[in-house]
Amino acid sequence: MMPDLLTLAADPISQVVNQRWAVGGDGTWYWSAHIGNLLLSGILTVALLWFAASKIKTGPESDGAARYVTRNKLAHFIEVIICYIRDEVLKPFLGKRTNKFLPILLSIFFFILINNLLGLIPISKTLWLIFPEWKKEHILPLGMTATQNLFVTAGLALIAFIIINAAGIKELGIGGYLKHLTAETPPVLWPLMIPIEIASTFIKPIALAIRLFANMTAGHILMVVLFSFAASGVMLLTGDTSAGLKGVGVLVTLASFVGATGIFFLELLVAFIQAFVFTFLTTVFISQLEHHEHHDEHGHADASHHGHEHAHA
Repeated sequence: MMPDLLTLAADPISQVVNQRWAVGGDGTWYWSAHIGNLLLSGILTVALLWFAASKIKTGPESDGAARYVTRNKLAHFIEVIICYIRDEVLKPFLGKRTNKFLPILLSIFFFILINNLLGLIPISKTLWLIFPEWKKEHILPLGMTATQNLFVTAGLALIAFIIINAAGIKELGIGGYLKHLTAETPPVLWPLMIPIEIASTFIKPIALAIRLFANMTAGHILMVVLFSFAASGVMLLTGDTSAGLKGVGVLVTLASFVGATGIFFLELLVAFIQAFVFTFLTTVFISQLEHHEHHDEHGHADASHHGHEHAHA
């Protein structure tokens, strides 16, 4: 086991990439570890939110004021996240359209979040310990981090692309959507602006896909390298080495383990941040394809609101 850990530093990427499970005669992967994790994430997302909804919903009238109180700590935590995303992320950008987009944007957020968190659980290593023959053949039915797969993040970005542009066409109409591609510049600039705006339409989802993929991959590779260094330090301690090398082993093990633990908690934070960033940017891109009067109305409303607050003070 320890020699296997030691080899991770030389090839850490092999420990975070997708692993095959069911392969056809032509070499096509019909099932892989990432597919298993995606299916598990989908089930967990539906189950978790269903459970939270049952605890958040209003109780019977016989409960009095308590009927409005969320009846579970986990559900309360989820409710806080949902309220924050709705009130602080969606409403400032989408205004009256917030409730229309709330279900799909929350689904994207929690699906990405659960995928990211599942990647921090050593499912693959546990399965390889239980079934060592799977490790020899490098096969897994589930495990790894699905959001480290560029095809997965590209699929999520494609969904965001469809939502963004479908919402823009519905809000502006075909004519208004095409007019948006001119960036409201004089006709003489259209040959320059239209290609830029068309490219921007595709660059936005591409950036979403690459950002999520890169952030999730980099942190996991760093954790694998640090844990492998810790394993090499343990080998120096347990092997037939001099006292000096044993001292080096102690330092390497402690430093690597502390560093890997810190990176693990950082990755836990990154799991939430990346899910939030994907949802936030999708919201911003949706809001960019709407009538400008919508923003003006919000601006006047905000100014009036602040004016009333000052008058009241």
